[in-house]
Amino acid sequence: MKIKSLGLLILSISLSSFFLLSSSFADERYKKLPSPQPTNTGDKIEVVEIFWYGCPHCYHFEPVIEKWLEEKAEYIEFIRMPGVMGKNWLPHARAFYAAEKLGVLDNIHQPLFAAIHKEKRKILDKKSLRKFFVEQGISGDDFDQAIQSKEVEDNVRHAFTMGQRYAITGVPAIIINGKYVTSASIAGSFTEIIDVVNTLAAKEYAIMNE
Repeated sequence: MKIKSLGLLILSISLSSFFLLSSSFADERYKKLPSPQPTNTGDKIEVVEIFWYGCPHCYHFEPVIEKWLEEKAEYIEFIRMPGVMGKNWLPHARAFYAAEKLGVLDNIHQPLFAAIHKEKRKILDKKSLRKFFVEQGISGDDFDQAIQSKEVEDNVRHAFTMGQRYAITGVPAIIINGKYVTSASIAGSFTEIIDVVNTLAAKEYAIMNE
């Protein structure tokens, strides 16, 4: 009888510990990456946003990001990286890097989001993207040369590789200093994402300057 009671007690403790651990995990607003990834921002803390122009959640996250960019700490270096989680994501990734190569990303980024989600335009392939770029005042020939360039293709390949290394399963996702990932589904909301980013960036900066 005593052995049985002890067994029940151990089982009770084990279950309690399990639920406590589960609750603790559920309260986490970020996850550690399986393996830390290298960063390229020197003495600044790298914060990478992975997004897709076709994603409505990414579109609605943009105003939050833009507001945060006006207020973020100076030690944070923000980088946008297009997600490449399927073949239908490739045209948008190439368009992002083509715009970056041409030095017109500011003219393309927000307007492309708006055209797709606010105006409900089907801008899904190279032809429709070329038309959109021309509407924004970019030469069609310049667009063709940029989007077909080795530099753009290398950048897209790099974005795909990093998405794999970051173990991304959805967008928008934020990577903090190559060590942590958070998203609305993990953190709970867009506001919580920003809080997580600020908290972890401050932590990483403190460690860097110990």
